[in-house]
Amino acid sequence: MTQVRPTPAASASLWERDEELAAVEEALDTLCADHSSSGSLLVLRGEAGLGKTALLAETRRIAESRGCTVWSARGRETLSSVPFNVVRQLLQPALLSLMPEEAREYLGDWYDIAGPALGITDPGERQADPQGVCDGLVAAVRRLARRDWPLVLLIDDAHWADQETLRWLAAFSEHVGEQNVLVLVARRPGETSGDSARHLDTVAAAGSSVATLSALTPDATAGLTRATLGVHADAPFCREVWAVTGGNPYETVELLAKVQDSEFEPTESAAAELRALNREARGGGLVARLETLGIDATRFAWAAAILGTGISVDLVAELATMSPDEAVRCAELLRTARILTEPDPAGVQPDDGELQFVHPLIASAVYNSIPDALRTAMHGIAARVVTDNGHGAAVAARHLLEVHPDDDEELVEQLREAAREHLAVGAPDAARRCLERALLEPPLPAVHARVLHELGCATLLTAPARTIDHLQTALAMPGLHGDERVDAVCRLSQALLHNDQLEEAVRTVEAEAARHPAGPARLRLQAVQFMWEGIHAGESASPGRSTRLAELARTCTGRDNPERALLILRGFDAMARGENAEEVAELCDRALVNGRLAPGLGWTDPQWGIELPMMLASAYAYTDRLDRAEALYNEALRAYESAGWSGGHLSLAHAYVGLGLRRRGRLREAEASLRKSLALAERVGRRLPLHWSATCNLVDTLLARGHVQEAWEIAEQYGFAPPYPSTIVLPDPRSVRGRLLLAVGRTKDGINELEAAEKAADVRGHHNPVLVPWAVDLARVLASEDPARAARLATEVRRQAERLGTDTAIGEALRCAALLETGQRAVRLAEQAVAYLEASPCLYEHAAARVEYGIAARSSAELRRGITLARSCGADGLVLQAEAALALQ
Repeated sequence: MTQVRPTPAASASLWERDEELAAVEEALDTLCADHSSSGSLLVLRGEAGLGKTALLAETRRIAESRGCTVWSARGRETLSSVPFNVVRQLLQPALLSLMPEEAREYLGDWYDIAGPALGITDPGERQADPQGVCDGLVAAVRRLARRDWPLVLLIDDAHWADQETLRWLAAFSEHVGEQNVLVLVARRPGETSGDSARHLDTVAAAGSSVATLSALTPDATAGLTRATLGVHADAPFCREVWAVTGGNPYETVELLAKVQDSEFEPTESAAAELRALNREARGGGLVARLETLGIDATRFAWAAAILGTGISVDLVAELATMSPDEAVRCAELLRTARILTEPDPAGVQPDDGELQFVHPLIASAVYNSIPDALRTAMHGIAARVVTDNGHGAAVAARHLLEVHPDDDEELVEQLREAAREHLAVGAPDAARRCLERALLEPPLPAVHARVLHELGCATLLTAPARTIDHLQTALAMPGLHGDERVDAVCRLSQALLHNDQLEEAVRTVEAEAARHPAGPARLRLQAVQFMWEGIHAGESASPGRSTRLAELARTCTGRDNPERALLILRGFDAMARGENAEEVAELCDRALVNGRLAPGLGWTDPQWGIELPMMLASAYAYTDRLDRAEALYNEALRAYESAGWSGGHLSLAHAYVGLGLRRRGRLREAEASLRKSLALAERVGRRLPLHWSATCNLVDTLLARGHVQEAWEIAEQYGFAPPYPSTIVLPDPRSVRGRLLLAVGRTKDGINELEAAEKAADVRGHHNPVLVPWAVDLARVLASEDPARAARLATEVRRQAERLGTDTAIGEALRCAALLETGQRAVRLAEQAVAYLEASPCLYEHAAARVEYGIAARSSAELRRGITLARSCGADGLVLQAEAALALQ
């Protein structure tokens, strides 16, 4: 391994850091070996002053000496509320060095998604999805790493990084081995909680090396003392330096600098002075030392601490209300006193300004020394100063958050604007903080409800319980009228749904609908009510509900979105109840505009949400209109990918694309899509409806493929078992789990599960035998032990299938009947099943019918046809069954 020794200037803070530097050099050896080498992540943990920053600086020096590209960033105590602050420092300089078209070429589709968060392009009209932005940032680093290999990323003081950066860093660290990049993260232990602590724990768990820095030993402190003051420093003096500083490298260096300034002889006789000198270098002693420089220098240092970043003499002068000449003089005084310094040219950032504090400990001490009332007042002035200098509301917001409430109407509007800017770039937590602070001001009565409404919208996906409180309070106040009030009620019902309070969600929209006269607003509320009732798995679906929905939809022509919504809901309800498929398709077609989703009802439109278009597509899917269903599912996938929505929405899109592929019989592709869905759902959280959708469809697809053991392992790993979710899942999870239990030989448990599916379907009035296929599997398993009941079930399935009227439903009913018969009757029924399923769009069911017909008719030709079909759709188990039957003929 090539050895690169620390320079003499750097070595003071690097005593006893040989192991850490060896790990850095080893990681650089791997990185620089070739373009295909794997990446690595090193984590440095240590209390303040133990040399983390010095190690990062030495890493930069070594890396650059080997021809590496080095980008760096650091967290700051007063900037942790600024979203994407640290990741912007890290990536923005490289991206701004490119022409806009070059940056777009490098980032591809991620440019419009991650670009606004990085400050290299304006946000679009849609509210950004935080998970999509995070994924975009991961992709940006991956692509830039290929361009700038070998690339080293240095992140200092990560414990002060903003939440959004830490989320990205945690996501990136989990795949760092797949990237050709070296990442070093330095942080203090502790000092974080909640999501920040969780993200940093994820980073540490992914690290190939996690080093905890310790204080210098007495011998090292003595060596450093003699290297600084001279070899004549005696042992008692050196021991006292160690005792006073505790071996903290930063404090040791500062103390020794004080000794040099004081011209003490480093002997035992002067050792007693060390404690007093050390007090001057930290905490209250530092503040006292600052005060000796004069009131103007103190005001300058305070103003610099308030700004935190982008510290320039001009900005500080404006904030501290002093003349430019006086500001220049104060800056020089503070540089001489080792309180401020110029940024290191090697790691300078665009927003670093002309000055920075020598150490974060000094910045914290100065900031905390400002009297409370003066500090809040200075933040208020700083907000105006940064705004006047061309920065937006989001930049000023961190200062406004610190200002005391004072009935300031303008401040409320600034914070509302900042919240909108934060939401536009994918930072809902930052938006929430702005709006919560705006409420403390408080807003004017005419505006108060609107602020609560905006806050409820900002927290809808992250904190539904909090959203409920905000929106209920807003609706109880004057200020929300017309469409704005209706929107707030609909958002409140969504929050109640996400918080597992579905009955309250229904009552909320029902009560609001009663307040409105007939018209679009009332129709929209009624549609939302029917939608929530329709997706609730536990609802006792009385005939009255479907009748009311049918009556309401009968007069709808699809002239506006509330009418289109009711037509979709009626179509989905009719499909689930097993009504005539032609009538279902006619209802759904009336909800479209020129064969497409109407504006305002699209996949990314916020007013109606994802539920309606999913219901529409699924109504088509389970009535043999697979072309239309697949077109809608794929449209959803494209819409979410292009918008950068890579959380729950994208997971559901992949799940339903997989469902369409499963219905089509393209089982390999279905499995791939569903595994993507499940991976995304895992990031969002288990036991949610989207997680159930991914798991249920994957188990169903694996069973169709004949991969029973894999299906069982997925079910066990991801909790595909009762209790089932409160919202419906397609296909019926009880039916799928019952089939799984039968496949693994747990016959009694399988029968119990299928009978539970029967009861649940009867309660809801769901009699579509393709959507809820419990009866087919139950009839098959009861054929030998209770043939009479099996026959009744098969007859009822046939009746329901003919009522629905699709080739798939009738063909499946005939397959079931054939398996209960023997002789020529079984052959005739199997032949009829083949005829229907050959006309249906469902290849797997057609293949299964061919194989069963071949077995019943003892036809080698039919078995071979079945094998060909089964292979084409990836039904491995069906292939083995057919080959075994063929071998016996």
